[in-house]
Amino acid sequence: MEPIKDNSLAAPFASAICSGFLILLTGMLGGTATAQSDHSNHPIQKIISRDSLQQSFWSISVRDSTGNAIYAYNAGKLIRPASNLKLLTSGVLLKVLGPDYTYQTPLYGIGEKRDSTWKGDLLFIGKGDPSISETYFNDDKWHVFDQYSQALDSLGIKHVTGSVIGNDAYFDPEPYPEGWDWNDLSFYYAVEINALSFNGNTVDLDVHADGEVGDAPRISWFPYNTDYVRFINEQVITPSHTEYDESYRRILGTNTIVLRSTLPTHYFEEEPLSVSEPARYFVDTFAKYLRHQGFRVDGGSIVDHEPVGQDTSSYRLIYRHRSPPLDTLLYQINRESSNFYTEMMLRTAAAEHYNTQGSTRLGLKLMRDFADEMRMDTTRLRISDGSGMAGTTLTTTADIADYLVNMQQHPHFRPFYKSLSVAGVNGTFDYRFTESPVNGKLRGKSGYVSGVRTLSGYLTTSSGQELIVSIAANNYAVKTKRMDRAHQKILEYLYRKY
Repeated sequence: MEPIKDNSLAAPFASAICSGFLILLTGMLGGTATAQSDHSNHPIQKIISRDSLQQSFWSISVRDSTGNAIYAYNAGKLIRPASNLKLLTSGVLLKVLGPDYTYQTPLYGIGEKRDSTWKGDLLFIGKGDPSISETYFNDDKWHVFDQYSQALDSLGIKHVTGSVIGNDAYFDPEPYPEGWDWNDLSFYYAVEINALSFNGNTVDLDVHADGEVGDAPRISWFPYNTDYVRFINEQVITPSHTEYDESYRRILGTNTIVLRSTLPTHYFEEEPLSVSEPARYFVDTFAKYLRHQGFRVDGGSIVDHEPVGQDTSSYRLIYRHRSPPLDTLLYQINRESSNFYTEMMLRTAAAEHYNTQGSTRLGLKLMRDFADEMRMDTTRLRISDGSGMAGTTLTTTADIADYLVNMQQHPHFRPFYKSLSVAGVNGTFDYRFTESPVNGKLRGKSGYVSGVRTLSGYLTTSSGQELIVSIAANNYAVKTKRMDRAHQKILEYLYRKY
């Protein structure tokens, strides 16, 4: 395959042909240069030209730690970065919010206490915290709600005459970034974004195929088999030699979820599925939780979308939950590749920076400004979300590599670097590179959406040199494991060569 010349930079260039190699030198910001070989025997090109891999569109950019180009292949051509876009988003969060930023979610009482009764309402003011779940609390999904209920108990309150109110006006009302595929919206990785969120805005479904062949499997779900959602269970148990076939679909705009999976006998499946109107889900679940803990709540569950004034002095502060710091939350973005955390925190950055309702639109402006600051070519950058799920999000591996080079000089580079997955050790690299020489030598970010597999990061080679690598395969039709093996071979070649 003939590589396409890297035209990623607009500065003047000079080219020379020598011994079958075409070296394209293009002026780079910061005085770096891009080199591209058009020799078909280059080891990397041999890897990506094998069998059906060559039917995919490949783009690769490799630089040394100072930004000098070592290898480039289609590096200036637009690609879908998938979750490699989170590298840019996490840099924005560190710049705007700082590594020590913590979310605070207050619970107020509106009214007065008489004996053990609160005469009035309870009010949560959502501030966009994505961590009100089990992730940072020893797998205890109720931990945060338990802190609120203990605070009520410590005040001697056991009865609330009013309602549980949730205010979600800190974010704008748009539930999704533009460009997300509606087929994804039933699942945990494409939930609605809301300033007041619980359990990643999902219910956790358990399916037990412990009946007879032809029967519907038994289902249960967290929290409390809540009636906030309605399941239509059209699943079927199949013979033990058959394969599991997943089919879940939430009817959009509702909390009715249709289940049509087939499961072999004795199969067990866990699946977190999205809910609509997350703030209402939050307060509804909290009211149920209080009742399960022996509290009496007379009123209903209400969501208030109107911005709350700054003066809350007339309210009684019952408890203020604080999240882990941002440098810890970043692990969920870069190691675990959580779209939910990414989009929630991007809207938070917008709300804090612009002092208005947090929106994806304003978050994308922050991303574009930061990309310009990091000397990426923003004329080629197309972003519709912060997480890379949108099919309209486009960039180049040359710009991703430039960004990673320049991030090394950023004052918050250390928390950024620590948040990345380590090959063979954690995050999305946990089960990759385990038997490879790059095990423990690569810190980076993987990316995947249908037909797209990407990987970018910092590779420490056998000689101790650090390389910046960005690899993208778009429009592939083979199994993703084959793309992963190709990525690994490229990295192993670079590890040994340099």
